Amino acid sequence: MPAAAAAPLISTVQKLVLYETRARYFLVGSNHAETKYRVLKIDRTEPKDLVIIDDKHVYTQQEVRELLGRLDLGNRTKIGQKGSSGLSRAVSAFGIVGFVRFLEGYYIVLITKRRKMADIGGHAIYKIEDTNMIYIPNDSVRVTHPDEARYLRIFQNVDLSSNFYFSYSYDLSHSLQYNLTILRMPLEILKTETTQTRQESFDIFEDEGLSTQGGSGVFGICSKPYEKYVWNGKLLEAVKNTIHRDWLLYIIHGFCGQSKLLIYGRPIYVTLIARRSSKFAGTRFLKRGSNCEGDVANEVETEQILYDASVMSFSAGSYSSYVQVRGSVPLYWSQDISTMMPKPPITLDQADPFAHVAALHFDQMLQRFGSPIIILNLVKEREKRKHERILSEELVAAVTYLNQFLPPEHAVIYIPWDMAKYTKSKLCNVLDRLNVIAESVVKKTGFFVNRPDSYCNVLRPDEKWNELGGCVISTGRLQTGVLRTNCVDCLDRTNTAQFMVGKCALAYQLYSLGLIDKPNLQFDTDAVRLFEELYEDHGDTLSLQYGGSQLVHRVKTYRKIAPWTQHSKDIMQTLSRYYSNAFSDADRQESINLFLGVFKPMEGKPHLWELPTDFYLHHKNTLSLPQTRRSYTYWWTTGVLKHLPLPYDEVTCAENRRKLTVKKFHKYEEEIDIHNEFFRPYELSSFDETFCLAMTNSTRDFMPKNMGIDPSPFTVRKPDETGKSVLGNKSNREETVLQRKTAASAPPPPSEEAVSSSSEDDSGTDKEDEGTVSQRSTPVKVTDAGDNTKITENVVQSTKDVYGVNLSDVPSEDDITIYARFVQLGQSQHKQDKSSQQFCSKHQLDRVINLIPISSFSQDNIYEVQPPRADRKSIEIFHAHIQAGKGNMQPLGKDDFLMYREYIRNRYL
Repeated sequence: MPAAAAAPLISTVQKLVLYETRARYFLVGSNHAETKYRVLKIDRTEPKDLVIIDDKHVYTQQEVRELLGRLDLGNRTKIGQKGSSGLSRAVSAFGIVGFVRFLEGYYIVLITKRRKMADIGGHAIYKIEDTNMIYIPNDSVRVTHPDEARYLRIFQNVDLSSNFYFSYSYDLSHSLQYNLTILRMPLEILKTETTQTRQESFDIFEDEGLSTQGGSGVFGICSKPYEKYVWNGKLLEAVKNTIHRDWLLYIIHGFCGQSKLLIYGRPIYVTLIARRSSKFAGTRFLKRGSNCEGDVANEVETEQILYDASVMSFSAGSYSSYVQVRGSVPLYWSQDISTMMPKPPITLDQADPFAHVAALHFDQMLQRFGSPIIILNLVKEREKRKHERILSEELVAAVTYLNQFLPPEHAVIYIPWDMAKYTKSKLCNVLDRLNVIAESVVKKTGFFVNRPDSYCNVLRPDEKWNELGGCVISTGRLQTGVLRTNCVDCLDRTNTAQFMVGKCALAYQLYSLGLIDKPNLQFDTDAVRLFEELYEDHGDTLSLQYGGSQLVHRVKTYRKIAPWTQHSKDIMQTLSRYYSNAFSDADRQESINLFLGVFKPMEGKPHLWELPTDFYLHHKNTLSLPQTRRSYTYWWTTGVLKHLPLPYDEVTCAENRRKLTVKKFHKYEEEIDIHNEFFRPYELSSFDETFCLAMTNSTRDFMPKNMGIDPSPFTVRKPDETGKSVLGNKSNREETVLQRKTAASAPPPPSEEAVSSSSEDDSGTDKEDEGTVSQRSTPVKVTDAGDNTKITENVVQSTKDVYGVNLSDVPSEDDITIYARFVQLGQSQHKQDKSSQQFCSKHQLDRVINLIPISSFSQDNIYEVQPPRADRKSIEIFHAHIQAGKGNMQPLGKDDFLMYREYIRNRYL
């Protein structure tokens, strides 16, 4: 890593152990390598107050052991007594969700199980699998309250093991564009921020020793999280100013999914992250429209991230992202569910002639995304009885009013489109029309990519690429503006529209990274099927969180290719959604209000379940009048307009710099070394547990399994050619096996030799995956021994003829399959131009084989291989290893004893 580079700060608290005595809890946190430790002391003698002392010292492993030993010895009932320990281990954890109090004392919420869900440039994203709530005060000082148990039950009704995510080194509350933009701040600004941070530094030991490096080092940068998308902000509020920032673990709620797109073996990771807003959060019919601060219901920011996983570094790798938003119509409106109707009537609760709440909402978006703000309104325009059209009319009036004060180039763009009407029409294709809208939207907003345009794009310019909007800078492109999609619920129609826009943006992202020759993707390709599956999981998850059921209408429904069984599933999802809205949404809303700190239990005030409505909890202007009134004409925040189309949050100004924590480290410090954090060379790795092998794979899960198929993920397939359809349907599977047996039993004709050499079923490649019964069927034996001999004669020569010794009677079927696929990939990737071959043959002698290197590097081709050379010491180590395997152990020398003694001293002493 070069001098004066910048990197994200990695939290040094990733493993936690809670120890308890009668008077205190001791929370010991360490980094993953267990080389640095911090200690929190939590007092248990206070019945209702939270008293936490952060020991500012950074301990080594030996120092922590000595500290715990002294605590154990000092807390025993009798000096020297060994029977009863004074310090007991309570629980192990991976992070602190927060601290909460109802009517008695405080609880601590700890993450006890986690699962890796995605990886962005080596920065792991985890999903919470299980948590543990521990009551802090001792039983001897506990003051009981009869309603405490009920509040605890309501709080735990928010299932933290369902779609809550966190990361130790990547800020999930911000977009990738923001996270990489702050890493490219000018060097002078980073030096200034480092000086200020040192003066205000919490830990006096963190900057120690940097002067010996002569000014060289790496700037570690940590940004303040975006509060709207943080769900445990209130739970950490009581301690965030008293403890070190590494203890603070911010979690988001929504969705996170990642799949691997293999392009001729090159791994491209496609990641989808959805951040649900914690402001005005709730369930479907109980949270509609907007509150008085411009926060809307069901507001979700969806970001698709694409990057080349073969290069992990943020500074050297290729990264691209595109962001879009969904959210309820920003007006004061609601639906009365007391009538028990499937579609309750829509009512406008308050008149808002100056579009006050819409102005607040769009002001937030201008600060975060820049301009233009594009609204895609999918509600119905023509109805026999006015229902959804009420919202359209009010939204048009609000946008028209606000636009008259904005400069024309930064005006809010409004696109109305009645998606339900086009769906019913037999003459119109819904997705074709959405594709036209998507193209125009992406051209206006652009997308983020952290590398300049490829030279091949300059040599072969594309018309669509030249019309692309956004902001072009020396290091790449920035997305300016955002698409905001809404229908009434922001579920089914919105998810399909977002998928089409995401598909269009994905084509531009792949083109910008030099992976396709034109920014266009077709349906029924492996890449689009993989992306569609991600978006369906994303839509189902968000629909369950807000509406209580999975999606009713999917992309296949609008393509009109859904199977007939899908109709019965749609009916069941509709009934499930209706039941959830009628009977369970009220309880879920109470839990969300308690978890987010919207309602705080207090003695002498009504309990949560006694409130007739939570309207005043979410609308703060009902409790007190605002001190300042916003302008009806200059409705944006000061300074936002000056920097448009760039988002104000990403501009280098004094206000934004105050949100950053910048510190300088040595080049190999663990706080900024993402290589050690990702590869973890100090622990044993198992391929079975490796995340990159377990994730969804375009080659394994979507590429057809039959013979002679182009391995490109951008080739259009027939609907019955996908890997999932072949393996999923029993009759199709039997037919495929029969075809394989027929093809394998006879030798291929000479004209089809190239095809048959690689078109065997890739059961060898997928051997690990097919071993799992839950994911794949049992591998089928294609041929018998006689057939194997025939195939061997066609593919490889006898080993005795080649090597002079019989290494094996017959290669296994798996080996032949792997070799056949390798040959096919080699032929498809290393085709030579016939004209150049003919030209060369005229100048060569007859009957002389001349293999021309295809690559510009002489050794980098499939014909010429140079074996690696091993030095003498490596050969001696290898021979000693062979002898040890036979039981002939060599005596240990002096150097071996010294090395082992040094290892024991560093590890345990």
